[in-house]
Amino acid sequence: MSTISRHLVDPELLRVAELFPPQMLSDKTIEAARSVPLSLTQALSPGVTRTEHVVPGPNGAPARRLIVLTPDTVSGDTSCLFFIHGGGYVVGDPESVQSWASGLAKVSRCIVILPTYRLAPETRWPAPVDDLHAQYLWLHQNARMLGIDPQRVATGGASAGGGHAVRLALRVRETNGPRIHFQLLLGPMLDDRHPDNPYAGEYVWTRDYDRYGWDSLLGLASGGDGVPTEAVPNRIADLSGLPPTYIGIGDLDLFTHSCLDFAQRLMAGGVSTELHVYAGGFHGFEYFVPDAQISKRALDDVPRALTAAFARRA
Repeated sequence: MSTISRHLVDPELLRVAELFPPQMLSDKTIEAARSVPLSLTQALSPGVTRTEHVVPGPNGAPARRLIVLTPDTVSGDTSCLFFIHGGGYVVGDPESVQSWASGLAKVSRCIVILPTYRLAPETRWPAPVDDLHAQYLWLHQNARMLGIDPQRVATGGASAGGGHAVRLALRVRETNGPRIHFQLLLGPMLDDRHPDNPYAGEYVWTRDYDRYGWDSLLGLASGGDGVPTEAVPNRIADLSGLPPTYIGIGDLDLFTHSCLDFAQRLMAGGVSTELHVYAGGFHGFEYFVPDAQISKRALDDVPRALTAAFARRA
């Protein structure tokens, strides 16, 4: 595949980047896309127990399943990460991040909860966030049963899951809900408007994919004036009152420009913010090539940031 950004890709990542042929996502192909696993393995890290719960849906909506990953290194009420899977709003499930999340749970000595949400285009915004909000409230209502300290609950997500994590944080702010201790965003999908940078988004997640994902979620053409402000995190003017935030992303990711903007506006709103941009990284590079040096740095930064956040007082 010939791209103008090929020379900028980290050499250890290039062999995998070029395995992703250009394809089209559409309503006709979405079921086939969903049949392709987003992760090579669902294996749990040794010493981590997986349990599954069924959570009532919001306002009569279907019930949702929720996965709890508990490492054997924790006891008593412990910290928790409520982590939302990605997939461009249209594909994906919690099993796609289960293996990585179980390792994070063990290293960070915290419980990781993997929620589910209804996918677009069958379900439009705000229903997916309604699902996630109901599960977040269920977590707090059942914190003692789960062994979770409700004062140390972080939220986060990867890609579309990162976008939904921000929407959840905004919902919690609007409803004065149970406080979120920290927000962990990995390559988050925050803006339906595309950057002018031609070097961004040539690998893995492209502009065409992104347009389909946003159009599917919104139920209308993305990027225009008719998009509801509250549906798009980067269209929200006031970000004050959101939880302390970590953002990690590669510099060749389609979402890098929006992450930089979001981080600046968080800081302008008085929100403690940590931002890492990894040179030569495309969307999801750390999961596709975990043994590359750039990936090791990115993967090591996550439990470091999470552990430090949980050590801070509320």
